[in-house]
Amino acid sequence: MRFLPAKTALTIATLAALMALIDALPQRQNYKLLDYRTLGAVLDFIDRRPADTPNPGEQPRSPGLVKPTQPKLLLTDPAFHLDRFFQALHSAEGRAGQGVARILHYGDSPTTADLITSDVRYLLQKQFGDAGHGFCLVAKPWAWYAHKGLDPEGSGWTIDAANYGALKDGMYGLGAVSFRGGPGAFARIKVRDRTYRQVEIGFLRQPDGGQIHVETNSGDLGLVETSSEQRGSGFARFRLPDHASEIILRVTSGSVRVFGISLEKDSSGVVYHSLGINGGSVSVLARSVNEAHWGEQLRHYRPNLIVINYGTNESMYPNYVDFASEKEMREVLRRIRKAAPEASILVMSPMDRGERLADGEIGTAPAIPRLVAIQERVARENGCAFFNTFAAMGGTGTMGRWYEAEPRLVGADFIHPMPAGAKIVGGLLYQALFQSYNRYKLRLLQNKIMVAGN
Repeated sequence: MRFLPAKTALTIATLAALMALIDALPQRQNYKLLDYRTLGAVLDFIDRRPADTPNPGEQPRSPGLVKPTQPKLLLTDPAFHLDRFFQALHSAEGRAGQGVARILHYGDSPTTADLITSDVRYLLQKQFGDAGHGFCLVAKPWAWYAHKGLDPEGSGWTIDAANYGALKDGMYGLGAVSFRGGPGAFARIKVRDRTYRQVEIGFLRQPDGGQIHVETNSGDLGLVETSSEQRGSGFARFRLPDHASEIILRVTSGSVRVFGISLEKDSSGVVYHSLGINGGSVSVLARSVNEAHWGEQLRHYRPNLIVINYGTNESMYPNYVDFASEKEMREVLRRIRKAAPEASILVMSPMDRGERLADGEIGTAPAIPRLVAIQERVARENGCAFFNTFAAMGGTGTMGRWYEAEPRLVGADFIHPMPAGAKIVGGLLYQALFQSYNRYKLRLLQNKIMVAGN
């Protein structure tokens, strides 16, 4: 049955294509017919954000700060690789609201404190629903380790991160950090949001493994048996009672190796796993973690989107950038594709990294632009999406402007953003993802119109 005459359908489809073309050309921005951020009213979006939610891309007023370039030009996805992720978002956003979109975000030191990632999580969950916080380590491997809404603490653990530590077997769980302990080892994760309904413990199954007792402030949940004839990834899931505000793990016997916990709800929406590694680089995922073990972890957590967000630490070594970074990024993408072929991949470039110049000014580390260009090319050649964080936040000299801004947006090392600076970067990534998602929905609409006209 035809819903529209063929000529009418063709006219509408042509108009939509022209609108998209105008939006894609920077020199035609003054002739835009449509702001994709408002397209939701036409395409049956459900806006879950409260009316007073600020524009995530809004910049603080400061004479020393240059407004970043519009992010819609800086997330490239010519092969529409993000469509797999957008399909999951679409399911979560629908009126039935029965889907969950899961994101794994690997990054370096800023994300060890859930900076940037917590801001993206907040914005995505406001728009698409809150399905859970995701992964958190059971204790603090670094004094500044933090997750917004969670407070982990522990004692009695021997801690090994993938990029340092005594263990070299590559089995570090999803978060690339392993916690070994015997009787008396203890972890407590305080939870501010008391509506979580499921907690999952990630651990290593191993011969002669011990037991972990799991409880909340409301009572016992049960025992986790980690002993197994074969070494491999283990997971134990428990239902949480109402109003649970603490999750407590105690090693009661033997020797155990724990990776972390993951918190989810019974609702649809987004789960955003923040997986920061202090001093992290793409080499951690390319060489330090065991490929088979990491593959087990990726398959278990079923990501719809994997963000690879490294480069700040690599940029300190120009020879590495020029001669090794490309090879290692390609290896990481190969590993992900093998383990999680249905997941979308987004390569997210590093932020600007400032350094003091001879004239006293704060400039950009020379290797940063080269590394960004390498990452963009590798992403394109491997059919992955790419977000140019460096350009989105303002390009060359941004950290100098951020340091001179009032209030300051970056610390005195010109590397680590302050919370306000991290919020800007998180907002830019969210805007870029959301605008690309709107284009995905526009393509769906165009296809429906074309089908109706045939």
